[in-house]
Amino acid sequence: MGAVSSMPPADDGPPVTNALAPGDWIESAERLRLVVVAGPDEGRAIELRAGTYFVGTAPTCELVLADSSVSRRHLEIAVTATGIHVRDLGSTNGSYFQGARFDSITVGSGAPVFIGQSELRFLGEARAAAERTAKFAAFIGGSAVVRELTAKLEKMAASDAPVLVEGETGTGKEVIAEAIHDGSARAGKRLVVCDLAAVSRSLIESELFGHVKGAFTGAHHDRDGAFVEADGGTLLLDEIGELDLEVQPRLLRALERGQVKAVGATGYRDVRVRIVAATNRDLSAEVAAGRFRRDLYHRVAVFRITVPPLRQRREDIPLLARHFLAHVAGASNRPSPVIPPAAHAALACYDWPGNVRELKNVMERAFALDPNARVLEPGLLGLGADAGAGLPIGPDGQPGQGADVRFHEAKERLVQAWERDYVAALLEQCGGNVSLAARSSGIDRGHLHRLIKKHALG
Repeated sequence: MGAVSSMPPADDGPPVTNALAPGDWIESAERLRLVVVAGPDEGRAIELRAGTYFVGTAPTCELVLADSSVSRRHLEIAVTATGIHVRDLGSTNGSYFQGARFDSITVGSGAPVFIGQSELRFLGEARAAAERTAKFAAFIGGSAVVRELTAKLEKMAASDAPVLVEGETGTGKEVIAEAIHDGSARAGKRLVVCDLAAVSRSLIESELFGHVKGAFTGAHHDRDGAFVEADGGTLLLDEIGELDLEVQPRLLRALERGQVKAVGATGYRDVRVRIVAATNRDLSAEVAAGRFRRDLYHRVAVFRITVPPLRQRREDIPLLARHFLAHVAGASNRPSPVIPPAAHAALACYDWPGNVRELKNVMERAFALDPNARVLEPGLLGLGADAGAGLPIGPDGQPGQGADVRFHEAKERLVQAWERDYVAALLEQCGGNVSLAARSSGIDRGHLHRLIKKHALG
């Protein structure tokens, strides 16, 4: 790891031309891309071949960023037969790898570099495709349940049929709706969110269908409802399970005929809207109990998807935690702290009743408590008193031996969390080079490949 650069800020002259022939870059058959995975320029990318590239806000750079905390010529990247050589060009705010500021480093495919408020990754073609899939789903994770969910979402987005998204509070149902909309032919139109649980019963019809002036006390002017606002786009009916029975027939008509009538109006208006409904209830059980119309249920549940709670995809917790921590650190123009094994163990053993939303809040709070920390100590997480059904966390931040958890289950949780963290850190340290990681750790290369696949780290 290089020392902090003492070089003066580089000028904005023309970039160095690519001097190396394509054959000089010895890599797997995959093509290499530099992708902005987080920050103001998220999604921007360039393809890398043998040669030299510059990253910064100057228009002469190959990768031009709008991130105001990035210098005009911030990084120099040289792709050679020996790897990817990254050099900080005397930037104002520095460049970071694994939580430490560097002058120059050599990395491999998959390595993350942080500059300003942005996270950059060097991705091989297959890894880049996985990133695009994760971005499409707006759902971070490499677990089997997330991969299955992403595959379903791709198919649903290609259709125009209604989708019912079910899941516990905080699992990301609205994020799923956004991903369906963004991946559809309606992406250029509006996504309108109507939270049915937040609207009083007396105003729900006006909220959905609009009203005309004088239709009721307080109706001082005409108002378009959510259906009209979303015309041509997507309408998310959030918490549809809270909708009263007497309003459900009007919603059914709007869905079946594509027509809505504002409160107090005499005629109907045609609308073209794709419906995504979300609920934390089991709507089929609500139908059986007589609280939700069967015909409306079948209308909104042409596609049906259940978002898993975080406790059912614990292997995604380290990736999510690092993502949220990097995001909040980047917003403060600070490097992201390293999450040590003890903190990862505490995160893995907690049962997350508030799901992903709670994890995001925990990481933001931990950073706010010590924004200058280079290492995120377990005590900053504040999970000890709220361990729930998970393992209790001791005063040293280590998981305890809760009597409500069987010994072998508790041991397996800790082993799996430690194993994944070890392999992830090993790959990061070796720049994604599996051969080097196997040699430096003493792990058989074949066994290391199996661990990478097991924990979805490849």
